[in-house]
Amino acid sequence: MQQEPRSLEEILVERGRVSPEDLRKVRRLQAERGERIERLLLDLGFVSEDDLLPVYSEHLGVPLVGRKDLPADAVEVPGLNVKFLRHARILPVSLADGTLTVAMADPGDRDALHGIEVVTGCQVTPLLAKEKDITEALEVCYGEHGSGEGGAESDGLVEFLSEDEEDVDHLRDLASEAPVIRFVNVLINRAVESRASDIHIEPFENELKVRYRIDGVLHDVDAPQRRLQAAIVSRIKIMAKLNIAERRLPQDGRIKLRMMGKEIDLRVSTLPTLYGESVVLRILDRGSIVLDLEKIGFPLDTLVHWEELIVKPYGMILVTGPTGSGKTTTLYGSLHKVNSPDKKIVTIEDPVEYQLNGVNQIHVKPQIGLTFANGLRSIVRQDPDVIMVGEIRDAETAEIAVQAALTGHLVFSTLHTNDAAGAVARLLEMGIEDYLLASSLLGVLAQRLVRRICPECRREIEGVLPADAVRAVAHRAGNGHGNGAGNVAAGENAVATTLYEGAGCESCSHTGFRGRSGIYELLLVDDPIRNLILKRSSADQIREKAIDGGMRTLRDDGWLRAADGKTTVSEIIRVTRD
Repeated sequence: MQQEPRSLEEILVERGRVSPEDLRKVRRLQAERGERIERLLLDLGFVSEDDLLPVYSEHLGVPLVGRKDLPADAVEVPGLNVKFLRHARILPVSLADGTLTVAMADPGDRDALHGIEVVTGCQVTPLLAKEKDITEALEVCYGEHGSGEGGAESDGLVEFLSEDEEDVDHLRDLASEAPVIRFVNVLINRAVESRASDIHIEPFENELKVRYRIDGVLHDVDAPQRRLQAAIVSRIKIMAKLNIAERRLPQDGRIKLRMMGKEIDLRVSTLPTLYGESVVLRILDRGSIVLDLEKIGFPLDTLVHWEELIVKPYGMILVTGPTGSGKTTTLYGSLHKVNSPDKKIVTIEDPVEYQLNGVNQIHVKPQIGLTFANGLRSIVRQDPDVIMVGEIRDAETAEIAVQAALTGHLVFSTLHTNDAAGAVARLLEMGIEDYLLASSLLGVLAQRLVRRICPECRREIEGVLPADAVRAVAHRAGNGHGNGAGNVAAGENAVATTLYEGAGCESCSHTGFRGRSGIYELLLVDDPIRNLILKRSSADQIREKAIDGGMRTLRDDGWLRAADGKTTVSEIIRVTRD
């Protein structure tokens, strides 16, 4: 007896791509909407395209193709117009001997296949491809006539607002239309798949720009029609529980989603601009935070000194750097390291980005008077062993943090300064007494994040580095550590050596980089540094004394990473430029 063919859902559950509970939720929604199950699974984020498409390809018996397999030139097929191709997410690949081969985002759409056969009179052979790849190929082949999502405008599925539209109910209705919901879901889903940390939606006079920040750098992505702006922004506001009627003031909110089997938090910020509201969504993937300090890029010698600092019974430890330089991750990793049943750890943050087991975390609320300073006063009365203050922003917070460090607490915090020595000068400028700072400060870590060279397309190139960096890496290689420094041609201060770069491939979206790693500058407050603090010396003097004492600067640490083949010289220069 012939066995019944298994459904796509059964295969996905069997292979662990979707949980039975998630599948039950999708089936209930399918009963209401009547949409295909695979489309709902993608739109709701229960499975990623990378997980779904190989299984879908096998289930349908349709080959799966990548972006490189799609044509760069248009295949002209009589009877097919571009509007239909965009709406149906179909790309003609080849036409020969009465057989038309097409790439489809959904080869299971039999109505679309039958329609093509009727219109063209050809036998149609479908291929399966990512929707994003088909959309990009359509733009290349047929010119820019709006993205696939923007096609909803011309299909009469959505009515759009004029700039001065004030009908809130009408706005809410538009934000609830299926094409708008689908666009926002796809936008977030693709950002998570692309490892983006932020989504930027920016209105300009004649266009609506959408950009993803990937590995710290912004990249343009396909944007919808300009007139979709009001509906998209309203949809995001509804998801974040913000006031959709208020478009004159900035607003902040939060969205919790389940995508690709993971819990994703989105911090939403809206800002009124000349041409409408700009929206930024910060993506916080709880499962992606790395709490192992060695894995986030700490070199072994710096890590040894840092671990000695963070187990001190009291004192203040600071991490400095610009926004997005990984300070919070370093602090979380440090708290994770010192967290034990015999220690009480309390943090006050703005906002609490990730939840740490066994740590009491407080979210500041300035509107009700819970500021860093007020919260810190209350924390000290809770008898903690370790305190983390998200950021020292004012003299009051700095003063309480120093007092807490002097009275038997280990205090972690961050400052926005360019280097480690600058943090000392900043605290003195805030009005902290020099003798209190000299007694309480244990060390300052400055850091930046550099993009890692993609391991899939890494290749050797010839370059020049400071001689000290090449010698240091060669020494490590001789001791069985590191990758070595290639062939070294001796010089006075700089030497020619073998370096690396990324050629660009599909794995890194042709950027040459995949992932990020930290570079660090650790200033240890020893007796010579304390004497300079007591003399209220400048940041430059403190920096020079620390270098004399063996501190490695951010740029020097970067040169070591470049010599080690982890990143590029241009990347080090980009992030350490003064």
